[in-house]
Amino acid sequence: MTTQQKLQLITQNIQEVIGLDELKKLLDNGTKLKHYIGFEISGRIHLGTGLVSMKKVKDFYDAGVEISIFLADWHAWLNDKLGGDLKLIGKVAVNYFKEGMKQCYKVVGGNPDDLNFVLGSDLYHNNDKYWQTFVDVSKNLTLSRVKKSITIMGREAGDSVSFAWLVYPPMQVADIFIRELNLVHSGMDQRKAHVIAREVANKLKISPLKDKAGKIIKPVAVHHPLILGLGKPPMWPVDRAKIREVWSAMKMSKSKPNSAVFIEDTEDEIRKKINKAFCPEGEIEFNPILDWTRNIIFTNSSKGITIKREKKYGGDVNYTTYAELEKDFKDKKLYPTDLKIFVADWLVEFLKPIREHFAKGKAKQMRGGLEKILNS
Repeated sequence: MTTQQKLQLITQNIQEVIGLDELKKLLDNGTKLKHYIGFEISGRIHLGTGLVSMKKVKDFYDAGVEISIFLADWHAWLNDKLGGDLKLIGKVAVNYFKEGMKQCYKVVGGNPDDLNFVLGSDLYHNNDKYWQTFVDVSKNLTLSRVKKSITIMGREAGDSVSFAWLVYPPMQVADIFIRELNLVHSGMDQRKAHVIAREVANKLKISPLKDKAGKIIKPVAVHHPLILGLGKPPMWPVDRAKIREVWSAMKMSKSKPNSAVFIEDTEDEIRKKINKAFCPEGEIEFNPILDWTRNIIFTNSSKGITIKREKKYGGDVNYTTYAELEKDFKDKKLYPTDLKIFVADWLVEFLKPIREHFAKGKAKQMRGGLEKILNS
């Protein structure tokens, strides 16, 4: 595979690369690319976490990148997830969450054996160098800089914050350097942590990141888009000057279960959620159904899609690109009802292997155990 082919795989279907020229140099000089994406352990897996993330992971693997999935149990503990019970968080991480992400990787075309899972507790245990790296990172940050970055936790920056929250960003940055990770990956919500990692990269004395020739480098950051939740935004129409702010607030979240589809949802649950979704006729800028069509369906449909319609409504229509579909929707040649039916049908079929996997055996017990925790 040529450098250009690898670069195309690494950068397709993403929102941003920080350090694109650096990435090209790493590919050209033969430096082994070591990837990671980290996840807080906080409950069921929705489509943004499961499908969007793992589809991008599959691209990295196909480009010859070494893959790792970080199960951030300490970060979930710091962020008071699952009642702030570290032992419980770890149990969910290595059972339901790990199993769910493996199944997501499988449905997007990957082999789960390709994945390397790392639990935070295992990384930190008896690891003096990690904690030295954490202090080294912290020595190169100001209090103001850290406070502004706690939005990576889903928190608002402000004066009244837990001191433990301030530990979260430098720990996340230290995770990168202690493991020598030169290709860091996340949704756009984790961007601030990666920017900090790049800011401190040339200042570290304990665990500097180096290329094949031993030169100190910065990690390259790749960010995939955050998909929208299915609900209507708090303001409509959205003020175009505030669209990024509203988009961020309306991203898919497990805390809003009716606006998210989870990987083991039943057929009926999927259809009901999609049927109630916000999808104004002709609206292409802020439309969760179109957003899912672009970032989930088309990224997993190399041969295009067919939307079935009754003849009196124009008959079946084929789309080889998302741009074609978006134009028809904008021009009101494709109606919300037809698009919703298609999206629901597609998701029901695509998620079927995961749904069936969690309906039997040990996986069913994992799912049941999580449900007990969430309902307790």
